Amino acid sequence: MMTKTGVYMSVNEDFGQHLQHSNRERSFLHTILPPAMLGMLGGGQLGRFFVIAAHEMGYRVTVLDPDQNSPAGKIADVHVCAAYDDMAALKSMAQSCVAFTTEFENVPAATLEYLAQSATVRPGAKSVAIAQNRVLEKNFLRDAGLPVAAYAVIQTAQDIPESGSVLYPGILKVARFGYDGKGQVRVANQQETQAAFASFKGEACVLERMQTLDYEVSVVLARDAQGNIAAFPTAENSHLHGILDISIVPARGSAEVRESAQILAKQVAEKLDYVGVLGVEFFVCGGRLLVNEIAPRPHNSGHYTLDACITNQFEQQVRVMAGLPLGNARLHSNAVMVNILGNIWSRHHGSLNVEPAWNKAFARDNLKLHLYGKHEARTGRKMGHFTVIGEDAQAVLEQAMKVRSELGIV
Repeated sequence: MMTKTGVYMSVNEDFGQHLQHSNRERSFLHTILPPAMLGMLGGGQLGRFFVIAAHEMGYRVTVLDPDQNSPAGKIADVHVCAAYDDMAALKSMAQSCVAFTTEFENVPAATLEYLAQSATVRPGAKSVAIAQNRVLEKNFLRDAGLPVAAYAVIQTAQDIPESGSVLYPGILKVARFGYDGKGQVRVANQQETQAAFASFKGEACVLERMQTLDYEVSVVLARDAQGNIAAFPTAENSHLHGILDISIVPARGSAEVRESAQILAKQVAEKLDYVGVLGVEFFVCGGRLLVNEIAPRPHNSGHYTLDACITNQFEQQVRVMAGLPLGNARLHSNAVMVNILGNIWSRHHGSLNVEPAWNKAFARDNLKLHLYGKHEARTGRKMGHFTVIGEDAQAVLEQAMKVRSELGIV
């Protein structure tokens, strides 16, 4: 339907004035209970899983996303199809939603600050602002005493170190809007860095010394407003072209690395005074952990929690948002998660998509397939994932890699 403000809204079920009034009353309570309306900023796959979790728990969800075909918007109770800084849309949501969260870090901090005037917002604008800017993120981690790779902030061309600096070879990363390998260039000297910086059109960047990696790990955790933390097991991750390919849980390697990652991730959350679900990525270099990035939301490497943990990361997101006790994050099965990108769709006759051989996945009784409902497959686009679970870690990995090959993921 079209609102008076001109914001397009798709409503899957009508809701009355009495529910809006009830929602506003609940906003002043410590705990938000069903059937309250929750607000999700972002309509991608992370938002979609949030909507599913919230619906299963009895909540209603309004999604704000400018894409009329957004995966989360399709299944939400209300889809507000507008920009994240559209004041008419925000005012409308502020009247009906008692709490808000995000599914990606590039929602404007000003939007979160505005919504926080009348509703619970988790995570808060301060945490999101740090995580969405690599300069702020690196400086925060360094100042908090957390281990990070050597880096320099590049605001102007004059900040670029001369060739021979210890920062070469390095990676130049744009400060904002870089993800899944985008906005990053490997550089070996000053000249290459100058060219890369120019390609980013003068945007602030971080030049980070390239590391010799043993492997990469991540920890997803939830922290509530009282400071309680429930951390999921440490995952071992491998990437292709900057995009997560496979997560193995528990991470292989030493128990010391797994435990150290848990400790450091909790320190990140505590020093950030974070409330919500947080993903922390690490490099393992010579057995030593370096914090790579933080994500103020559920994380791709935490998708295994949907099938292998007592509580998944999206239910935790609802619980923190609503002020409920954190769920049990215990792993009940070994797991391997494999991302499915748009690359494996075969294209014929222009725009026609030929679906992959899903029967190969469904043939495994311990494999869980999750497709995100995106309306178009594109190269590099995350279209879904599958997770193989079981008691034997090696057998789970072998089965996952076999199906990965059968689906044409190369």
